[in-house]
Amino acid sequence: MGRLKDLRKYVDDELNKMEDASKRNSAVAHLYGVSLAATMIAKKRGLDPELSSMAAMLHDLYAYKTGSYEDHEHKGAELAGNILRERKLTDEAETALICSAIYHHGDKLAVDSPMDEVLKDADVIHHCMNDLSKPVKEKEQARFDKLCIEFGM
Repeated sequence: MGRLKDLRKYVDDELNKMEDASKRNSAVAHLYGVSLAATMIAKKRGLDPELSSMAAMLHDLYAYKTGSYEDHEHKGAELAGNILRERKLTDEAETALICSAIYHHGDKLAVDSPMDEVLKDADVIHHCMNDLSKPVKEKEQARFDKLCIEFGM
């Protein structure tokens, strides 16, 4: 089994522990939606699409497991590192890239490393495109506008 497939199985198993079916469905839709967007953005920018997809699959897992979004980026990065090491899915350099992206994904106004930016942009794409009836959040508007230009939307 490939490492992305292995990670998805792990995440699916964790999400299936959520009792609230509506929250579970939203979590699945978000993680897989961000994962797909991250893969596409990374390929377009010449970055590793598999690592980008892996970061996206893990980026909000801490919040879904605990029910808390408080400091979920930093706590989620730690959880992701533990998962990747325990499952031996990445080497230390790859783990550091993934964990950095997760650690920084909440700060949409800052510009960080290229991999960090892929996850932030994928998260924004999903937030903005998943429900077109909702307005774009102010903190995501500039990033969304740049993505629309980049992707000719």
